[in-house]
Amino acid sequence: MDMDAVFRALADPTRRSLLDALFKEDGQTLSALEERLPMTRFGVMKHLKLLEQAGLVVSRRRGREKLHFLNPVPIRRVHDRWVSKYAEPWAAGLSDLKHKLEKTMEKVFEIYIKTTPERLWHAITDTEMRRKYNFGAIVTSDWTEGSRFEGRGNTSLIFEGENLEVDPPRRLVQSFMALWGEDVKSEGTSRVTWEIEPIGDSCRLTVIHDQLHEGANDQLYGGWPMVLSGIKTLLESGEILTTPGSLRWMHGVTEQQPR
Repeated sequence: MDMDAVFRALADPTRRSLLDALFKEDGQTLSALEERLPMTRFGVMKHLKLLEQAGLVVSRRRGREKLHFLNPVPIRRVHDRWVSKYAEPWAAGLSDLKHKLEKTMEKVFEIYIKTTPERLWHAITDTEMRRKYNFGAIVTSDWTEGSRFEGRGNTSLIFEGENLEVDPPRRLVQSFMALWGEDVKSEGTSRVTWEIEPIGDSCRLTVIHDQLHEGANDQLYGGWPMVLSGIKTLLESGEILTTPGSLRWMHGVTEQQPR
């Protein structure tokens, strides 16, 4: 991630207004965003392009429409690099305000990682590697289409689902059922798609969490920026981020050591 590009994008008030608009309602078309700003369609397109180049906005085709989604991962990376050095770790997600305003049924997260598709696929499907960046969850499956996967924490089942599509090392589609609390159990089943695309000597990892009902509990998707930041750091440096997701894993390792 180019930190300079992120800061340049955030420095402009018009681009911040576009991010605020996606804050309130994700997955908007160019026409919808144009209506919110006193400028030409070309001007809005120009600002969106800069936001996409900085990784703050991700666009995806839905039939004839092109929808734009806020990508909070770069902001999470800024936090991990600087803010977390001086403040207590905070809950995943952009902010409480975003959570209150959330109305979309689809969330898109994107990050670039200097690695190969094979290494990235291994990090997603390997139990021990997954624990280091995914809140200490022990994720197990045979990773075949139609098979079950589950995540456990302290021996308790915390999430489960089915592997709907398995295409290593490019694409993994899973149903997802959160079980770690009564407040999330009632949300029912949603869907998570992992997409790996090689870009030069790196990979673009996109996680799409959709089939969420309107106003879904933000616990279901709020941790993705932290998870993606953790997997990037682990693969590129071998280190573990000092964020809640990683600290929980390290705490679990300490508990398992003999006294």
